[in-house]
Amino acid sequence: MLKLSDFDYDLPKDLIAQYPLRERDMARLLVINRKEKTIEHRAFKDLVNYFSKDDLLALNDTKVLHCRLEGRRKTGGKVQALLLKQKEGLTFKALIKPSRIKFGERIIFNGGTIYAEMTARDELTFYAPDIDAVYRQAQIPLPPYIKRAPQDLDSVYYQTVFAQREGSIAAPTAGLHFTPGFITEIESSGINIAYITLHINYPTFKPVKTEDITSHKMDKEYFCIDEQAQDLLKKTVAHKGRIFAVGTTSVRALETYILTGLKESDTDLFIYPGYKFKIIDCLLTNFHLPRTTLFMLVCAFAGEGLIKKAYQEAIDKKYRFYSYGDAMLII
Repeated sequence: MLKLSDFDYDLPKDLIAQYPLRERDMARLLVINRKEKTIEHRAFKDLVNYFSKDDLLALNDTKVLHCRLEGRRKTGGKVQALLLKQKEGLTFKALIKPSRIKFGERIIFNGGTIYAEMTARDELTFYAPDIDAVYRQAQIPLPPYIKRAPQDLDSVYYQTVFAQREGSIAAPTAGLHFTPGFITEIESSGINIAYITLHINYPTFKPVKTEDITSHKMDKEYFCIDEQAQDLLKKTVAHKGRIFAVGTTSVRALETYILTGLKESDTDLFIYPGYKFKIIDCLLTNFHLPRTTLFMLVCAFAGEGLIKKAYQEAIDKKYRFYSYGDAMLII
């Protein structure tokens, strides 16, 4: 049995990055070689040195919605709402804190400019002129381990420079390190870049609560592999190039595409140790929280022992962790 406790590790809180680096591509890069079982320490800009002719870099071009709202109950108590998905009209599936909000209770936003009512479990219906009026009150949805309120800088840095298609409630954080100049440098070296989409939603972060992780059920998230990306993938495979997936979300989108043949759909693919990868050759990712499906995916790709050894080395060498943290390349 694959136990949840097997995917745990201890992280000093001071290594959780609270702010982005001013220069995105100045992050550190820990490099794992799966074949040689080696770990190296590089700078993110060294990534370009790991590509070979005919390789392909796959980037998730999803764009983060401003979807975190703060309001008040009639009693004056604070309420936080994370809008997960628009259901119909101005009704949204949402994560609401505190959870004791009652059905029909009114929550006031922006001093009364708009308000919402809890119309079902994990559901808010807004009374506002239009959807734009709702989103104008919202902030960028920083993850809870960043212990500060969102700031103007987060609207820039918690978004990849190549973000195009709105729909995520979180950033594909491995992509945050790229700058327009670095992307140009990669392309100038002859490496193709494919832009794919997976809109990150609650299923990516849904806590695993079963000790037997194989009993965990992923919910569905939208993905799309357009014709241009399909052509680049076929060309890369035909020329025996390697596919570098940027982020666990790119992995899940590409593996779903190969497994199902679907180019645009929803995926509930849960990747954990024992999974046989069909198309991904290399993975660029950030460091992930313990006991999560993301950490399980990287363990599946590189092996639990090697990943845990690399994480401990990253901790010892004071790498910055999580969304605004440093990166890892697994080749």
